[in-house]
Amino acid sequence: MDAANTEDLPLRSSRPVNSRCLDALGATGMYVLSIACGLVLWQVVSGFTSPLFLPSVSATGAAAVELVADGTLQRSIVASAWRIAAGWALGVIVGIPLGVFVGRFSLVRRLLEPYIEFFRFIPPIAFVTLAVIWMGPGEASKIALIFYTTVFVVTINAIAGVQAVNPLRLRAAASLGAGPLKTLTTVILPSAIPYMVTGARIAMGNSFLTVVSAEIVAADEGLGSLIWTARNFSRTEWVFVGIIALGMLGFLFDRVLRVVTNKLLRHYL
Repeated sequence: MDAANTEDLPLRSSRPVNSRCLDALGATGMYVLSIACGLVLWQVVSGFTSPLFLPSVSATGAAAVELVADGTLQRSIVASAWRIAAGWALGVIVGIPLGVFVGRFSLVRRLLEPYIEFFRFIPPIAFVTLAVIWMGPGEASKIALIFYTTVFVVTINAIAGVQAVNPLRLRAAASLGAGPLKTLTTVILPSAIPYMVTGARIAMGNSFLTVVSAEIVAADEGLGSLIWTARNFSRTEWVFVGIIALGMLGFLFDRVLRVVTNKLLRHYL
């Protein structure tokens, strides 16, 4: 190999890295630009409306500083995050094996499908009053409601993943001597993982919808409680702070879930 070719090697090998860095910087720049444009538009529109209807960016920022200073915002975020994480995790833990068994075994499907199809169409807000009566106004009722809204989404997606497995793969596994358990662990579950991850992500969004309703009805702390308290005191800027905090928390949760699943399950996604 001559000197000219040797000198070219570092340049060639560095191009993909540089390209990825530029792509990452470009994506970050677009995020920042998009957010900046949204804030500018918000500030301009707020100048033509009442602060009670649409508070300005500066007023919302000042309200956020006020809520952070007395610790209200931090306590609300921690309370809501804990309830969402606990209820969602329980829903995933129960929903995935339930969906696998319902999707794999026809007898289990015939027994449980009527209940799944019935309850998944009843919104969790309909059970808020019953949850408080049955479990009290503490954490259990709110976590149970988030579990309820999570488990059916995860179950339905797990069922779809199991039933979407190519029958040829099942026959091939059986012809190679794989038993039911081996087929389940080596063929069905790996094939259904993308569906399960999608169900978990969708259920995460539904958990955020439910936690607000639950906290409005029966909670002293939480972002839903903060939004309802702001409404009672006509503090629209507090409402915006609570909404923005919910959106940022949801964005963070989804990013963490995506990173974790990509790291642990990258061979199946």
